[in-house]
Amino acid sequence: MTKDRLAAIDIGTNSIRCIVVECNQDGSFRILDDEKDTVRLGEGIAETGEISAAAVARAEAALIRMHKLVTGLKVKAIDAVATSAMRKSANGPQLVKRFSELLGSEIRVISGDEEAALAAQSALRNFDTHGKRFGVLDVGGGSVELITAQGVHVEEFYSFELGAVVMTEQFLKADPLRSTDYRKFQKHIRDTVKKQLDGDKLTLPTLIGSGGTINAIAQMALQLRRNPVEGVHGLEVLRSEVVHLLAMLQRRDLKGRREVPGLTPDRADIIVAGVGLVDTMMELFNANTLLVNSHGIREGMIVEAIKRRGLAPDAPSPRSWRESVVSFGRSCQMDDMHSQQVATLSLALFDGLADSYGLKKRERVLLEAAALLHDIGYYISYHSHHKHSCHLIRHADLFGITPREREMVAVIARYHRKSLPKKKHDEFQRLTVKEQTTVIKLAGILRLADGLDRRRCSTVSGLQCCVEGSLVRLTLSGTEDLAVELFGASAKKDLFEKAFGLQVLFATEGCLP
Repeated sequence: MTKDRLAAIDIGTNSIRCIVVECNQDGSFRILDDEKDTVRLGEGIAETGEISAAAVARAEAALIRMHKLVTGLKVKAIDAVATSAMRKSANGPQLVKRFSELLGSEIRVISGDEEAALAAQSALRNFDTHGKRFGVLDVGGGSVELITAQGVHVEEFYSFELGAVVMTEQFLKADPLRSTDYRKFQKHIRDTVKKQLDGDKLTLPTLIGSGGTINAIAQMALQLRRNPVEGVHGLEVLRSEVVHLLAMLQRRDLKGRREVPGLTPDRADIIVAGVGLVDTMMELFNANTLLVNSHGIREGMIVEAIKRRGLAPDAPSPRSWRESVVSFGRSCQMDDMHSQQVATLSLALFDGLADSYGLKKRERVLLEAAALLHDIGYYISYHSHHKHSCHLIRHADLFGITPREREMVAVIARYHRKSLPKKKHDEFQRLTVKEQTTVIKLAGILRLADGLDRRRCSTVSGLQCCVEGSLVRLTLSGTEDLAVELFGASAKKDLFEKAFGLQVLFATEGCLP
């Protein structure tokens, strides 16, 4: 059956973005194409009050190309919006009409609050926010949208004319940058935000960021870490990293900024304003963590378009990390019974060792995810399926699991069989020393648990773990003979014993001979 395809086009102050998706019947979708063109519609608006002829020409060329793209991909409908530059320019209305004719679809000029709502919808769809107080920050070229929220409940929307292009033209045009200009810029941000927010509203421990500036921060942070992951979506960037990036960028002139690893040259002239805005916002809200949402407004547009056009009952509401993992596993045709049994046994081992070895709650999540997904490599081939599992997990989009955690889950699953971790293994080498230590322990547990379901029929119904000095006694229970399971576990206890410095002893109770 042919699936409906939609395109969402976001005509922003700095760039025009086009995303094309294919919709599923349950309201989910997959991305077919994602196009961007930096057209700088907002260039010079502060001085002239209008979008310049040069910017219009760039935008027309981009829209003509994007129209051809979506036509070739046979989309059913185009949902297009224009934001800050179109809102504030005197010639915005006539350009909306002109651009709509080029696209063959009406362009809606949306308010700052509507922008904020779309950003919030995307953030809630991609991050586990239950029980957490946070803010959503969408940084554009002309405006900045802020949403305050608690759990899954949005509190208030705010829109500020503090975008990277506007702030650069107003405060930061000198090259190299002048410290006096930057201080004026920073004071302007603080004063603008504090006019609308005060008191307890200024405490947001975590910000979920979207937009070109946020993605640029994430890419530069990865380069500084020299520890790359597959994509920046879900990445955690610390305030200290933002501070470091800002100081580095401020020391460079425009030519030097164009050479910064991870930063695209066409953003070098406005990046100080963008990073400076994020840094000041994090300082104002006492936020130590910036979570990167690489989807942002366009995803919110797609979700709204799906609902509005009745292409599916409803776009799926936010899932738990476990539901996301199981859904991904099933898309790879995982063996549910075996995966759940290995996860159950892994967690029983983890819980028995947690107090003695200081294992953390979040590590329990990573272990369970790896246990559920450890065999999905069968989807590609039985041979080297542990490596295939690792590859599939590394490129998965798992709700509630950060990119760094996803890397760890992938490597834990990789070592459920065959070779023990080695420094020469690329996936293992990508991890920090601390992450490697954690992975070895969790992979040791998973490897042993996998052996305890050697026949893949959940014969082991109970497991007790008791540490006695340098020994750990594992007492197994079941309703039939466990000889095969004992053999499987004995063959796969090597990494566990190495990781924890324990000798494993097995005992059985309540089992038939």
